[in-house]
Amino acid sequence: MGRGKEVRELRDRLGMNRREFSDYYGIPYRTVQDWEAEKRELPEYLLRLMIYRAEMERLNKKDEV
Repeated sequence: MGRGKEVRELRDRLGMNRREFSDYYGIPYRTVQDWEAEKRELPEYLLRLMIYRAEMERLNKKDEV
């Protein structure tokens, strides 16, 4: 699976549209769009960091409840 598809799956799991996703991570909208279309290559380490942040925030929310 390409990293662009993984970005899309992460965004879907978070329940965000592209604008919300780009604002959440502080990444330009156009960059997210290009990653998903696989016009630009997303560095693997950045994808791992994005997944890590999403998981940590999910765990923090679980602990607060």
